[in-house]
Amino acid sequence: MQRIRLRYTKRGRLRFTSHRDFQRAFERALRRADVPMAYSAGFTPHPKVSYANAAPTGTGSEAEYLEIALTEARDPEKLRTLLDESLPAGLDVIEAVEARTSGLADRLTASVWELRLDGVEPAQAEQAVAAFNAAESVEVQRMTKNGVRTFDARPAVVDLETHSSTADRPTDQPCAILRLVVRHVTPAVRPDDVLSGLRAVADLAPPVPAAVTRLAQGLFDEETGTVTDPLAPDREAATALTAGSAAAAKAPV
Repeated sequence: MQRIRLRYTKRGRLRFTSHRDFQRAFERALRRADVPMAYSAGFTPHPKVSYANAAPTGTGSEAEYLEIALTEARDPEKLRTLLDESLPAGLDVIEAVEARTSGLADRLTASVWELRLDGVEPAQAEQAVAAFNAAESVEVQRMTKNGVRTFDARPAVVDLETHSSTADRPTDQPCAILRLVVRHVTPAVRPDDVLSGLRAVADLAPPVPAAVTRLAQGLFDEETGTVTDPLAPDREAATALTAGSAAAAKAPV
């Protein structure tokens, strides 16, 4: 059995697809691409696909991950191309590596998010961010299936800062860009929870819903303060294996 790890995106209108919608679209793509999938046992076998920490419905993402199990070995890049061609535009498979290490889900411990706040003056956003960062705790509320839950969103936020507006946005309307690094904790702190926190500490209320995009997710590096690539260990292991095989081939008999 071969395991392949994929990185895919949710762009444009496809950010409104739910996780279940994506599952159905991806399983159709597997059939169209004639991927030799391994299946679970039991009365209702399912293709062995492991989804990891999917982004909430309504948010875009450049860094979604999953793992598939195959019954026959395939070239990861050729497989990526076939799957990408079989998915609608916006759900794009942009990277594939053979799984040579364990624990992909364990390497997804933090996310980097971009929040575009149309109609908000950058100076107002800077003041709100400063108030949030200075607060020891920021209590927010979220509706759950068991009713309203109150929790502190501040500890999960590693970094929150403002960025310059992107050049492709209209210049006649104010637009504030926030960059957020948040740890994956329990309960999960989502970008909308941070927006609720900004409203609580600084009365920041964007006139239109924020456009939210996940830029990256992976292990949080305490020393550098960055989120690392979760597929890097698999690439490094593949490179080391290739180098070892080449050295063995050159060794005298």
